[in-house]
Amino acid sequence: MAGMVSVAAMAVALAGCSSGGDDSENSGAGIELTVFAAASLQAAFDELAEEFAAEHENVTFAPIVYDGSSVLATQLQSGAHADIFATADESNMQIVVDDGLVAGEPVTFATNELVIAVAPGNPYGIESLEDIAESQDEPDAPVVVMCAQEVPCGAAARNLLELANVSLDVASEEQNVSAVLSRVVAGEADVGFVYRTDVQIAAGEVEGIGIEGAEENPNVYPIALLQASEEQAAAQQFIDFVRSERGASILGGYGFEAP
Repeated sequence: MAGMVSVAAMAVALAGCSSGGDDSENSGAGIELTVFAAASLQAAFDELAEEFAAEHENVTFAPIVYDGSSVLATQLQSGAHADIFATADESNMQIVVDDGLVAGEPVTFATNELVIAVAPGNPYGIESLEDIAESQDEPDAPVVVMCAQEVPCGAAARNLLELANVSLDVASEEQNVSAVLSRVVAGEADVGFVYRTDVQIAAGEVEGIGIEGAEENPNVYPIALLQASEEQAAAQQFIDFVRSERGASILGGYGFEAP
C-alpha cells in the first residue's frame, strides 16, 4: 500500500538515530510513552519496551494498550491519546492516516502468517480448511471461532477461505486474536484462526496447522508516530529500535518475520 515503507530499505540502528526537535530525553526530564499495539504483538512489544526503557533511563512506558487493530483505530479516532500505533494490517493503519492522526508515514516492521489452532493431539485430525468444512457435517462437529471481519486476523481468515472456496459455520467472532486463542486453549472452541506467533507463544496448549496460501498472503505490520504525541523524539527512537537489527531479533524470537 502507498505510504508503507519497507524495513529492508530503511532499517536504522538506534544508536545512530536523531532525537529530532524534541530534546526532552537528552535533558534528563522524565518521559512516559503510550503505545497502542495489535494484540498479537503483546509478548514481543513487552520485551521491546522493557529493553528500550533499560537503555534509556528517563523513558518509561504506560501500560501498553493491546487490542484488535480496528478497535484501537476507533479509539484513536475518538480522541484516545497515544504516541505510537502498531497494527497487524495496513488497512487499519490507513484509517488513522486518512484522519490525519499520523506524523509522517507509517513503516512496516514485521509480517505474520495465519494458522489453524487446534487442541493438542489434533483430535479432529484437521489438516486443511476443507477438513474443517467436512467435519462440520458430523454429529460431533468442532466449534470454530475466528476474529471479526474488521479485525486483521478475521479479514485474513476470510481471504484464505475465499481463496480455497470454503465456507464455515462460525460459533463466535472475537475482537482480537488473543480472545480466539484463549477460547481454544480453554477448550471452549476446537478450531481457531490465529497467527503463527500465537501458536508459538502457547506451545503445548495448542497445535498449529498451516493453511494453504497463508505464506503467500501474510499480514503486514506497520508502525507509526502519532501527530498528537508530545514526546515525538523519544517515540521515534522507540520506532527506530523496533525496526533495528536488535528489534528484528526480538520480534524473530516470537515468530515474526521481516517484511
